[in-house]
Amino acid sequence: MSQYTEEINRRRTFAIISHPDAGKTTLTEKFLLYGGAINLAGSVKGKATARHAVSDWMEIEKERGISVTSSVLQFEYGGYCINILDTPGHQDFSEDTYRTLMAADSAVMVIDASKGVEAQTRKLFKVCVMRKIPIFTFINKMDRDAGDTFDLLDNIEKELGIATCPLNWPIGSGKGFQGVYDRETKCVLSYADTEKGTKEGTATQIPVEEDGRLREAIGQEAADKLLEEIDLLDGAGAAFDLELVRKGELTPVCFGSALTNFGVEIFLQHFLAMATSPLPRKADIGLIDPAENDFSAFVFKIQANMNKAHRDRVAFMRICSGRFDAQMEVRHVQGNKVLRLSQPQQIMADERRILSEAYAGDIIGVFDPGIFSIGDTLCMPKEKFQYEGIPTFAPEHFARVRQIDTMKRKQFVKGIQQIAQEGAIQIFQEINAGMEEIIVGVVGVLQFDVLKYRLENEYNVEIRLENLPYGHIRWIENKDQVDLEHLAGTSDMKKVKDMKGNPLLLFVNPWSVGMTLERNKGLVLTEFGRN
Repeated sequence: MSQYTEEINRRRTFAIISHPDAGKTTLTEKFLLYGGAINLAGSVKGKATARHAVSDWMEIEKERGISVTSSVLQFEYGGYCINILDTPGHQDFSEDTYRTLMAADSAVMVIDASKGVEAQTRKLFKVCVMRKIPIFTFINKMDRDAGDTFDLLDNIEKELGIATCPLNWPIGSGKGFQGVYDRETKCVLSYADTEKGTKEGTATQIPVEEDGRLREAIGQEAADKLLEEIDLLDGAGAAFDLELVRKGELTPVCFGSALTNFGVEIFLQHFLAMATSPLPRKADIGLIDPAENDFSAFVFKIQANMNKAHRDRVAFMRICSGRFDAQMEVRHVQGNKVLRLSQPQQIMADERRILSEAYAGDIIGVFDPGIFSIGDTLCMPKEKFQYEGIPTFAPEHFARVRQIDTMKRKQFVKGIQQIAQEGAIQIFQEINAGMEEIIVGVVGVLQFDVLKYRLENEYNVEIRLENLPYGHIRWIENKDQVDLEHLAGTSDMKKVKDMKGNPLLLFVNPWSVGMTLERNKGLVLTEFGRN
């Protein structure tokens, strides 16, 4: 198996996470620009005439200028083969975002320099902590007025509970932004605003001990402030420790501007030097080593109708070990079938390239005739093991769904079930009701719009949504020991079941969860379900 070690060691697979508008899609595009994958970065704003960002492909994304689904982008840079999982940053993002983090080996966190840590960042960060994956921070938009640098770092540490270690230090911000001080080379890199969408640009390096040259370049006041801050930083800041970075306990921080392309390539180089190649993954038979084991993978995302003309359904899988060959037969463990994966492809947003091979760390899309589910394991025919299931994350918004034309029952049920299988929404039913009484749960309210839009455009079904007041959901972990019918709940509680028949409880108020536990001794509730 070791003949694949070199290829596997070149892989770096990471997700980019951020709050809306922190500049994540712009940063992704600049990475692709450096890797030569694209020649001109696109604008992500919703203008009809603008060139759309490569990672945004769904019609609704192009109309609104936001990323709704997660894209997978691969490019080569400096001898590395890089897989970027670009997650939606919109505040109304979906559970898809959480699951994408299950397929990454590390995360790049983009923070707006004027706003610090925001709500969405906190949620995504929790998933990274749960997985103990390394997090690298890019503090963006230094070309605009930013908060105090020490306060920004303090904000990250307090809000997210992770230590920070700046690799460089900004000199001013907004109109006064003059560049960054690189702590490793002890040089000041002067700020150069490049033409938007291109990678050309010159930056001058000035060693910090060349006092006269430094003061001439950035001015007396900025030089004094910088030298004072360097002293403070060297005295009080956390020391760099690669082991702590890889455990997810320390985040290296770089400052820059993705829009003007300053500091992006330096950040990319630092990241690649510190991030790990694909790591062993936990299965029911123990850890599966990427280089020592034969091919294995798990499904983390399913996307239907990526191509309107073909009404297709693509299962995205993360290869965890070995080499994938398009001609090979593999075992679909959950379906207990040996099959050949159909139309294996790499997907660059909505452009596809048929693959003949791929390695551990890579993400591939395969045609799904309706047999795959999120969390499924694939391995060699002679083996039979399963990777740990992907958690089902708790929806935060609920609505009752009714179709307007009852004659289109069949299309409605098919459409809503397919969209639910992709994981963009979760569907529930009243305990004793059939499919005519469906409750939809989503992580972000934009998914209601996406559901409506897709049912109308892809299945020709119009629906009416009635918002429900529930905001808290709990799975019953010990369902076999619980008499659901005689469960003593609260007046704001609703009993429902998911598509697999598992019982769940919905609550309007958070304190009702505790009261229900008190009233039912032995009841075990959990915020995460399992696929």
